[in-house]
Amino acid sequence: MDIQTVWQAYRDNIKAFLKAKVSNPDDVDDLLQEILIKTFDNLHSVQSEAKIKSWLYQVANNAIIDFYRKRGRVAQLEGEALWYQQDEESNEQALSRCIEPFINALPEDSSALLTAIDLHGQSQKQYAAEHGISYSTLKSRVQKSRERLRGLYEECCHLSLDKQGNVVDFEPKDSNCKGC
Repeated sequence: MDIQTVWQAYRDNIKAFLKAKVSNPDDVDDLLQEILIKTFDNLHSVQSEAKIKSWLYQVANNAIIDFYRKRGRVAQLEGEALWYQQDEESNEQALSRCIEPFINALPEDSSALLTAIDLHGQSQKQYAAEHGISYSTLKSRVQKSRERLRGLYEECCHLSLDKQGNVVDFEPKDSNCKGC
């Protein structure tokens, strides 16, 4: 993972991403330089070459959020929604609308399990007791069902994840996706 190779491969895409979120070209160039410095300092921490793209977009997204937060404090914007607040809500809302159709596309046992635990908030111990399943078996089934669910999402969307595996951004692969 050579910094020069990585930067040449992704620089234009990152700049286009920045331009979509920041209108001033000088600010875009400043943010691009910040991202380059962070990439230079931290590229070694990316564990897999397959994760470089999502890591770079996460760095870029965080740089944009920091940029608007600083700007918001300086300008003392009160009550005005910033783009990152709107996007986070809309991304979360868009993905949440897809949860039920994707869960319903799973086999019936996985669907019932995830609906009870993830959508209705039932505890895994309670679900295991009600269905006569050992708790450790249920935990395994939940994990496998969530992996299947993630697989369905990944068939339709490019997901960007943070270090904890939480979705921070997504982009539909195809407008014909029948997931949601």
